[in-house]
Amino acid sequence: ASAEARARRRCRELEQRGEKVAYETILTEIRERDARDSSRAAAPLKQAEDAIGVDTTELSLEESVAALLALVKEKLA
Repeated sequence: ASAEARARRRCRELEQRGEKVAYETILTEIRERDARDSSRAAAPLKQAEDAIGVDTTELSLEESVAALLALVKEKLA
């Protein structure tokens, strides 16, 4: 999912726990973490060459699971 979608999800999660954190703060933290993770020397965060990407930006958890299950079933067929 995009950094923006992940920030929105994180904001909702924190709000449900009674914590109030600004969306922009969370978005900045996610972008900084992504940059650190993808540029580190040891095991940088990147998609494997043979991986299949699934964009879950606009999907709920249930929709994401359904999309992944459909993909697995398709590959196993």
